[in-house]
Amino acid sequence: MSQEIYARIRGNPKFQALVSKRNAFSLIMLVLVFIAYYGYILLIAFDKSLLAAKLSAGGVTSVGIPMGLGVILITIILTWIYVRRANSEFDAEADAIIKESQQ
Repeated sequence: MSQEIYARIRGNPKFQALVSKRNAFSLIMLVLVFIAYYGYILLIAFDKSLLAAKLSAGGVTSVGIPMGLGVILITIILTWIYVRRANSEFDAEADAIIKESQQ
């Protein structure tokens, strides 16, 4: 890509809006992942008795196991949401901006 096209893309208000929208969405997703991971770690650090509680009387599985699996599932779901939006919305907007700048 030539420097001229690159400069046109960078100066395009649609590109700047796309970058702002993508960054805001990424920040929201990052905060959600941090809440899930660090929330679980903070529970481990400060409320071990909750995580050690058994799911059922006489059972061997503690509450911490499904919560840990939940953290993993939340991460997978949030990743899927981000990839889906990036592939459908962000990539389409980026392609339109590139085509517009090459004309």
